[in-house]
Amino acid sequence: MSQHNKARQYVYVSNAKDGTIVRYLLDDHHRKLVFLGRTPAGDNVMPLAVSPDKSHLYAAIRSEPFRVVSYRIDSASGDLLVEGTASLPVSMANIDTDKSGRFLLAASYGGDLISVSPMNEQGVVMADAQQVLPSGRNAHAIHTSPDNHFVFSTSLGDDEIRQYRFDEQSGHLTPNTPAAVKTEQYAGPRHFVFSKNGQYVYVLGELSGTVTTYALDAKTGLLTLKGVSEGVPAKALSLENGVPPFMTADNDHPKIWTADMHVSVDSRFLYLSERTTSAMVTLWIDPMTGLPSYQDITQVEQQPRGFALSVDGRFMVVSGEKDTNVGLYAVDIPSGALTKIDTAPVGIGANWVEIVAF
Repeated sequence: MSQHNKARQYVYVSNAKDGTIVRYLLDDHHRKLVFLGRTPAGDNVMPLAVSPDKSHLYAAIRSEPFRVVSYRIDSASGDLLVEGTASLPVSMANIDTDKSGRFLLAASYGGDLISVSPMNEQGVVMADAQQVLPSGRNAHAIHTSPDNHFVFSTSLGDDEIRQYRFDEQSGHLTPNTPAAVKTEQYAGPRHFVFSKNGQYVYVLGELSGTVTTYALDAKTGLLTLKGVSEGVPAKALSLENGVPPFMTADNDHPKIWTADMHVSVDSRFLYLSERTTSAMVTLWIDPMTGLPSYQDITQVEQQPRGFALSVDGRFMVVSGEKDTNVGLYAVDIPSGALTKIDTAPVGIGANWVEIVAF
């Protein structure tokens, strides 16, 4: 039996409008998503995160009382068992753990802030946030650097990425110097990912459809602009880019509205979802420069809010906020091409996707 067939991979999808997390088995041998069940979570459950040791799934509830639920993942069945609930300062658009699995980071779009919450020795968030910091307008994502020494967060409303030093022992954040780097005006930085070698940070513009590439200095934790690449082919799709929510496109074209982004396991491709046209864009990353360029586009589920790649990189699961199914796609590793191979029923308002392998 090949190595990839030995792994048991579970897929978790949060459904904001019916307050559930749907569970699947990713059967890579039969190339199917096997529905396992629904776990009640709470109204407007959205961002998910997985602990570094894969023992826990965390779900942020974006309805009052704002909170995070810690679930123990049963590695034999994929079932989720509630082990703790802790309050969050406000509604959080994004959550993640630090690399040690001792702290939960959160970013609030509406509250314009980020927070750090402690976990106990079992990996459960049990206490209120120990630190809350202003983030600039519309914080949308927060992650530690690969070495766990620094933290970055996006400010969609201010077109910038905030930079912090991170004390992994105490969990304390301190603004770096400078405290932020800019993107282009009205890019609307949303999600971001690191290259597998940790040299680059790719930032997705929700409003522009561009990918801004920064070089990451591992010693200082500072970002340096390297280039801006077209991600979503606006003209080909008759979309208008760089139009903020308070403005209307001059030509009445629909606006670009990207959502999620992930890098392939070999760091050769970037994938980003575009909600207006329900598309997945594939970008090729130049191994010499680290800069991405447009390669292909694939129609996917309606209004794709979230997606995830399997641990081996051979599959992608896509959720659509307005779709009744999630899609399973085969990923051709050499070319990065996507082929739809299965669908499975999902809840209402599907958004975040996580895949955990044991």
